[in-house]
Amino acid sequence: MELLVATKNKKKLAEIKELLKDCHLKITSLADYTKTPRIVENGKTFRDNAIKKAVRAAKFSGKLTLGEDSGLCVDALRGRPGVYSSRFAGRNKSDLRNNLKLLKLLEGFALNKRKAYYVCAAALADKDGLVAVAEGRCDGLIGFKPQGHFGFGYDPLFIIPKYNKTFAQLGKEIKHRMSHRYRALEKSRKIIQKYVERHRQT
Repeated sequence: MELLVATKNKKKLAEIKELLKDCHLKITSLADYTKTPRIVENGKTFRDNAIKKAVRAAKFSGKLTLGEDSGLCVDALRGRPGVYSSRFAGRNKSDLRNNLKLLKLLEGFALNKRKAYYVCAAALADKDGLVAVAEGRCDGLIGFKPQGHFGFGYDPLFIIPKYNKTFAQLGKEIKHRMSHRYRALEKSRKIIQKYVERHRQT
């Protein structure tokens, strides 16, 4: 069975493939299709955006589809960048520009005032509509400068207090055992397995 991931983000797709590799599914993305629908991420929550991606892409493809939305919420910034995490720096967005804007906004804040958390919402849908939604969260702190070369997004700034290192320093072996995406996809894995079993019997 095929699982379509409603994204064209290569880094995100690679991470999802790694986390779901034991599901024994053919995992594709919107980049493998032509004339894909334009999905505007205008939801107020990660959950809203994940559902919209999953339902729209499933209706387009007729396949079991995973729609995922995730981002960073910083307590001192009242939850920003939130759903705007990937486009925080505006029109000329990039991981680097997003990180630099975040550091600028947090200038003068002590480390204990830089609490933050990553959130991931993963929605599953098929041609008949929404199947289920799972969410995951990972708490940490925002560092004072980018550190490390692994991962993407805000990983070079996101410090895990247990290790006193950023996700970008820790690498995927540790990140994939504790990240927000790991936690959401672990729940999704069980839902996918039940879905596959049910449809193999019909």
